[in-house]
Amino acid sequence: MPDDMVEAHINGVRNALAAGWRVLERGGAALDAVEEAVVIMEDDDTFDAGRGSFLNREGKVQLDALIMDGATLRAGGVGCVERVRNPVRAARKILSESPHVYFVAEGAERFAAEHGVELCRNEDLVIAREVERLREYQARAAAVDPTSRAKGAREMGHPGSSQDGNDLFAPAVSHDTVGAVALDGEGNIAAATSTGGTLNKAPGRLGDSSLIGCGCYADNLSAAVSTTGWGEPIMKLVLAKWTADRVAAGNLPEWAAQEAMNYLKQRLNGHGGIIVLNGQGQIGIAHNTPRMAWAWKTVKSDEAGVNRGNSGMEP
Repeated sequence: MPDDMVEAHINGVRNALAAGWRVLERGGAALDAVEEAVVIMEDDDTFDAGRGSFLNREGKVQLDALIMDGATLRAGGVGCVERVRNPVRAARKILSESPHVYFVAEGAERFAAEHGVELCRNEDLVIAREVERLREYQARAAAVDPTSRAKGAREMGHPGSSQDGNDLFAPAVSHDTVGAVALDGEGNIAAATSTGGTLNKAPGRLGDSSLIGCGCYADNLSAAVSTTGWGEPIMKLVLAKWTADRVAAGNLPEWAAQEAMNYLKQRLNGHGGIIVLNGQGQIGIAHNTPRMAWAWKTVKSDEAGVNRGNSGMEP
């Protein structure tokens, strides 16, 4: 996260927090709260979700999202959608109105439209900042290997080396996937995650964000979890479920979040961040990157930042 984007990130997560909290304040469900929080971040082009997301190799936005209800274990996910401004809305429709869990690409867009989610043009999701970012990256990659057109490892989600011009998966690179977790007055928890994926990704590539148990998970018996970062290692470790299982075994979310980041780094040299919430309102926030924007609120207090600091808060 560049220095000049810190304030925008903090403002963005604070706005999302406020939207989710309004739902909870009026007695709403955790599921509604995480949906509304994520919508705010999808609409904020600071983040890699919704409008303003990273572009794939062909210059298009392709979006993924998942939302999960900890009370029922129902979930809804979409992958590789190009004409949905708020993919978490489409994911929620799948959770609520379909016997299935996951729709992708045209099928997801068709389902969304049939269930009242307005479609948009892909061009409406593309902003000039990301066009220039993609142009610069592809130019650097071509300068290193003029025949590659940034293909091979760079589009497959492998880190490559610093010599090949690929720094997309370095810990200092901003990924900006968004997520939210919430606990409501009925004692139910929920989680949601939404992303535009990685810059210059191959068309059709899916990361961890919308995969159940990888980038998002919620179970009242354990925890609600959302992750961000380099998706391929997170998928291989099924990291959200791994973390929830640690909470179910009796560990505090603070410890589980920190251990998840240690596991990600030690096992696969991966990097990212995680937010965790259990049914007692205990929160864990951790990241093994230089910064990650986060915000939390309870009935007693609230806080936001870009560094982990004290990552375990009591209700």
